[in-house]
Amino acid sequence: MIFNIQRFSTHDGDGIRTLIFYKGCPLRCQWCSNPESHSFGYSIMYDQTLCKRFGDCTLAEPAAFELNDGKGVDIRRREVNQPLNLKDVCASKALVLTGDDLSVDDLMTEIEKDVPFYKDDGGVTLSGGEPLSQDQDLILLLKRLKERKISTSMETSLHVSWARIERCIGMVGTFLVDLKHTDKEKFRHYILGDAGLVMRNLEKLAYFGAKVVVRIPVIPGFNHSLPEIQQMVDKVSTISGIEEIHFLPYHTFGVEKYKMLGMEYEFGTDKQVHESELELYVQYAQSRGFRTKIGG
Repeated sequence: MIFNIQRFSTHDGDGIRTLIFYKGCPLRCQWCSNPESHSFGYSIMYDQTLCKRFGDCTLAEPAAFELNDGKGVDIRRREVNQPLNLKDVCASKALVLTGDDLSVDDLMTEIEKDVPFYKDDGGVTLSGGEPLSQDQDLILLLKRLKERKISTSMETSLHVSWARIERCIGMVGTFLVDLKHTDKEKFRHYILGDAGLVMRNLEKLAYFGAKVVVRIPVIPGFNHSLPEIQQMVDKVSTISGIEEIHFLPYHTFGVEKYKMLGMEYEFGTDKQVHESELELYVQYAQSRGFRTKIGG
């Protein structure tokens, strides 16, 4: 299941790219800008400022929706029985069902629309969520893209079993690996994951000759300090075959989505990171022999 297809992107890989965002992720980064990607199923987004209280949602799922006293709609998401009943039900677009269960043929049809714009270096980037958490349809799509000679990149946390990664080697041109931290306690506390699993998979992926670009999201209060970034860069420098590190500055573009999903934004900071704050990190990575870039 996907939640977005973004066309004509110049980030997340070389050239002009089609970005396919999969739903479902094994991690819970507190600052995640795509909280609708957490669930592997449909998500309900509701913007009260757009609500006209027409009541169509209450007719589609009466157990889950109730008009309140002039402020919009009360939603009990766990009481939704048939989420597809809500697809396009809201005329004002205050209520949006996020998620499309597209087949591989459907995705290829969408991708083919963009092929004329790829030229020599563009292509498809699979993102999420976590693409590597997807089922066999992911492999079928990668095979189709390879047969079509369409360049494919994949944005991943590598927080999955090695078997899920290994099956993709040879079909993914570039793995864009988000390395969030190497400190095990911080990784567990802020992300609910295992930093050791990520590092082991990163080492294996490089060992088998895959092209890997490490991307470090710079997050205030989490890893935004020179000692921590140096530690991460030093860890990557011990892995043969990785030559490039990108630094991604934290932003708050996705904060409003949490409210629309009925979720709390646990990270709680609104201090965005500016590119100028990353210069020392860039300089250090370059001193360790890496090519660098700010942004995706």
